[in-house]
Amino acid sequence: MGSMFGTDGVRGVANRDLTPDLAFKLGRAGAFILARDNANTRIVIGRDTRISGDMLEAALVAGICSAGVDVLKVGIMPTPAIAYLTRELKAAAGIVISASHNPVEDNGIKFFGASGYKLSDEAEAEIEALVLDDCSGVPCPVGAGVGRAYPVRDAAERYINYACSTVNTDFKGLKIMVDCANGAAYHIAPRIYEKLGAEVIPLFNCPDGVNINNCCGSTHPETLMEAVSAGGADLGLAHDGDSDRVLAVDAAGRLVDGDQIMVICAKHLKEKGLLEKDTVVVTVMSNLGLHLSLRAAQIKVIETKVGDRYVLEELLRTGARLGGEQSGHIIFLDHNTTGDGIITALQLLAIMKESGQPLENLASQMERLPQLLENVRVADKNAVMDSPLLARAIDREEKMLNGNGRILVRPSGTEPLVRVMAEGKNMEQLKAIIGRLSNIIKEIENK
Repeated sequence: MGSMFGTDGVRGVANRDLTPDLAFKLGRAGAFILARDNANTRIVIGRDTRISGDMLEAALVAGICSAGVDVLKVGIMPTPAIAYLTRELKAAAGIVISASHNPVEDNGIKFFGASGYKLSDEAEAEIEALVLDDCSGVPCPVGAGVGRAYPVRDAAERYINYACSTVNTDFKGLKIMVDCANGAAYHIAPRIYEKLGAEVIPLFNCPDGVNINNCCGSTHPETLMEAVSAGGADLGLAHDGDSDRVLAVDAAGRLVDGDQIMVICAKHLKEKGLLEKDTVVVTVMSNLGLHLSLRAAQIKVIETKVGDRYVLEELLRTGARLGGEQSGHIIFLDHNTTGDGIITALQLLAIMKESGQPLENLASQMERLPQLLENVRVADKNAVMDSPLLARAIDREEKMLNGNGRILVRPSGTEPLVRVMAEGKNMEQLKAIIGRLSNIIKEIENK
């Protein structure tokens, strides 16, 4: 698989790239590295609804127990819930089996440390080295030394209660449509919004193992947009397969993306004197409209590379507490150690209730400049990105924009894609730029 750990754990096609054998070794190596210096040698494991989750969970559990470490099984659970439960249950680590917004054939294994944060590059490298060395040196205890697996039957209730505690208002009078993406939040997100008083209409909340993210969720919000517009709801919320993201839809069926949600939350926190450092951390993919809106509110914006781990690193480095991505992966460090779609939605709903403003009014605080994105499937991301032909083409297109927009070409961190983004004031010009650059990438691929 090349470098085993990408920007969001170990990912691949389940049972081809991400095999039970690899999962077993990751379990053994991860247990050895993460539990060796922790007095509480238990590891939390949860997963999303993918059909391959049972297979990979069984292999991981076997690997962990074979290293003499106990497992706390929390079942189907959002990724951010596992980060929280790792801390709540005082475990040595947490493991998520999920490929987030990716299609069903993919899956992934992601580790959290005892603090609930993703592992450092150094810890991931140490685990990877052990796996590649066939876990040489990892003990194989016998008898009473073998680890056990215990179900945590109140795991969902623990997270539900915690999530509800992050807001100080109820949502009575709000009618919400919730797209659960047939994913990990299908049994949790509607319950949380209902517990706080909202009228909830759940959509895509019947997972069958293969329908996760299938024409639904935050990567396919079109059905939700139509449903909200036709159904008279106050808003819609679209989660992804592991519920670390959320996008919103206003009453008229218009999409409200992560940039707009961050602007709404940042301005509200600033007005209350609660925006730490008066700073928001975003990635280079954030719309220019976010920068203009926050600049007008005297809020500092720091940019990072694409990926929530880079946003988190910058939050921890600067002391800021709010950051995220246009995709709806937003981190409220006061509430969780990773992006949390449900907690983000709760903060947004609380602002609507406290301000008395509908979502469309709040979202209008940011004017979103036209931005086009095309994903070009490639065999070798690195070869494309290293091509002088692509560099010259990007330089040529940027000169044509003449300072009235920007271009960003980058490899996906989790899929065999090169993402081509253009932003500016003229949509036809952007379409032409995207088309030319996509053709260059295909030309490079075919050489």
